[in-house]
Amino acid sequence: GRRRGRWRSSSSSCRFAPFARLLFHTMSVPLIPAAKGVADASQVDSVVDKYLNYHDDNKEDHNALRKANYTEMINQYYDMATDFYEWGWGTSFHFAPRYKGENFYASIARHEHYLALKLKLEPGYKVLDVGCGVGGPAREIARFSRAHVTGVNNNQYQLNRAALHTTRQGLNHLCAWQKGDFMHLPFEDNTFDAIYQIEATAHAPDKVACYKELMRVLKPGGLFASYEWCLTDEYDASNAEHQKIKKYIEEGDGLPDIATTREVKAALEEAGYEVLEDEDVAVLHNPNADLPWYHPLEPRYTPSGIQHTPLGRTITSRALQLLEAVRIVPKGTYRVQDFLTRAADGLVAGGRLNLFTPAYFTLSRKPLE
Repeated sequence: GRRRGRWRSSSSSCRFAPFARLLFHTMSVPLIPAAKGVADASQVDSVVDKYLNYHDDNKEDHNALRKANYTEMINQYYDMATDFYEWGWGTSFHFAPRYKGENFYASIARHEHYLALKLKLEPGYKVLDVGCGVGGPAREIARFSRAHVTGVNNNQYQLNRAALHTTRQGLNHLCAWQKGDFMHLPFEDNTFDAIYQIEATAHAPDKVACYKELMRVLKPGGLFASYEWCLTDEYDASNAEHQKIKKYIEEGDGLPDIATTREVKAALEEAGYEVLEDEDVAVLHNPNADLPWYHPLEPRYTPSGIQHTPLGRTITSRALQLLEAVRIVPKGTYRVQDFLTRAADGLVAGGRLNLFTPAYFTLSRKPLE
């Protein structure tokens, strides 16, 4: 069946690659997700309260508050969520549709290689990864293209994790890490040959201003490739169910708002780019065989899907509450798991209804003059 295809390979020598990756993964990430990005473990519960307050629109709309305080809100989110991401997903914090016979990790790498090919990266190129997370895509793209990739991130805990993984993999000669806000980049004008972002500028409070800042540090004629989280034309702002799904995604993923595909393209053009290509690459070209981008989040009673079932969620929640009680993890850890669970629900529902995409691809060029 289709699920078995995730573990198949074209040669017997590759059959154990997923298990080797799993072994390396377990050696590289915390055995228990514990929101270790929060410097003072005793404050995890308080940080959860502050973060959720940004998304509490019951009494008044906090959209403006989220945008005005995007730096604090996003840092709170990733301080809490990073360990959970690495524990449950890996070091590349993004989605990808999966071809028949392709395993999860191969689909993630292919999604990253696609950007490298579209950007026409070559050895020696200086490339910027905007909102680099813990550096999974940057390392993969650097290995694949032999270009030098600098990752910029405003979250120090993620940068520490990126540096740790990069050293362990022997890639310090191809990757570098810089703390900085993508709305105010710490680089000179015309520094980079190419720029990409993967599901990161969804956090930007102002798309046009963000894209202009990226253009500033891109060399004239340079390319900018992007996978943007977007609402599709199927989203109906007057539909209560659609509103609920959007809210779950925003709250569970640290977003101030979610733009439409049309708004993103218009923002790129307003920022001064020439948009060469745009396409929702999350759309399946062979839906009878391939797996959708949200498949890893769907509840299934399999080793890779049980955590998203009611039983799996109950076990995880109770286990984290027990670990909190015996002080192995900080108080509030299970609440992080709770809002991440709501995010998963929103993402799956948004994907199934085709009103949300995590991979609106655009390839844009900075004018020569």
